[in-house]
Amino acid sequence: MFLRKFSRDVAIDLGTSNTLVFVQGEGIVVNEPSIVSIREDDRSILAVGNEAKAMIGRTPPEIRVIQPLKNGVIADFEVTERMLSYFIARTQRWLRTVLKPRVVVGVPAGITQVERRAVRDSARHAGAREVCLVEEPVAAAIGAGLPIQEPGGNLIVDIGGGTTEVAVISLAGVIFCTSVRVAGDEMDEAVLQHIKKQYNLLIGERQAEELKLTLGSACPGEGPVRSVEVKGRDLADGIPKTITLTEEEIREALREPVVTIVETIRTCLERTPPELAADLVDAGIVITGGGSLLRGLDRLLVQEMQLPVKIAPDPMSCVVMGLGRLLDEIDFLRRIAGPA
Repeated sequence: MFLRKFSRDVAIDLGTSNTLVFVQGEGIVVNEPSIVSIREDDRSILAVGNEAKAMIGRTPPEIRVIQPLKNGVIADFEVTERMLSYFIARTQRWLRTVLKPRVVVGVPAGITQVERRAVRDSARHAGAREVCLVEEPVAAAIGAGLPIQEPGGNLIVDIGGGTTEVAVISLAGVIFCTSVRVAGDEMDEAVLQHIKKQYNLLIGERQAEELKLTLGSACPGEGPVRSVEVKGRDLADGIPKTITLTEEEIREALREPVVTIVETIRTCLERTPPELAADLVDAGIVITGGGSLLRGLDRLLVQEMQLPVKIAPDPMSCVVMGLGRLLDEIDFLRRIAGPA
């Protein structure tokens, strides 16, 4: 209690694509890509976040731009730790003293103890005095405003960068959860590979993401079919080339990852106890994460599941906002936090 009077706690959504940091009493103070640029020879950090993302595809051979997290878990411990240190250091202006903060981190449901320990150790080495780990579907549900402490079924679908997690939650506990390593990044890769196969054209990862955001959809919409010019390198002769892509092509490119996500949700519904399944007839499905913004995904899910579907307000911030709310409810936090 003494420390709480003189320090503020921190919540971190350590995502494959983006890292968001919430400071107690302030809100979200960091929202940047989970990307780091390093020198190959001595592994020194050159840039983190937005600055590192701007380097993608533009670096000399001795500099590498990497995502230290893959599919929601730590792939490069050292770089993740240094990235976390950078982001936590960014919060110092909002923290009241030099006391190390308590840090609450969201983690994918079902990760191994080794993977949990990697997150805990990274956060501690980055400057946390205490680390609590909360499953991301629970945090997302809290951030979306779902009444998870009540005895009723809540179905949350969190589509992030590396993973899609689907969970049924009741009485603040996960009744059933399943996940698949198909999400926003896999959609980007599907767009990139479609263009490579159909047009023999190589484009960058950032271009693929922009095409997904601009033209991507899960089902046909109303209005005229949109198209956009795309520039890349011809794989046959190596020279720059321009092609025209339509939203129909991008939708077809995204079909496989979208179907995988739909089937993952169906699996969760099939495994839901009958009493809670009955609750979902009225409560429906709530989708969060950046992938929830794929145009038409909510309409497709309504068609496939025959349930109401709602995109959470500010879906990309649901996990960190849920973690942030837990900072003010320490007893509840300790009840739902898994072993760090």
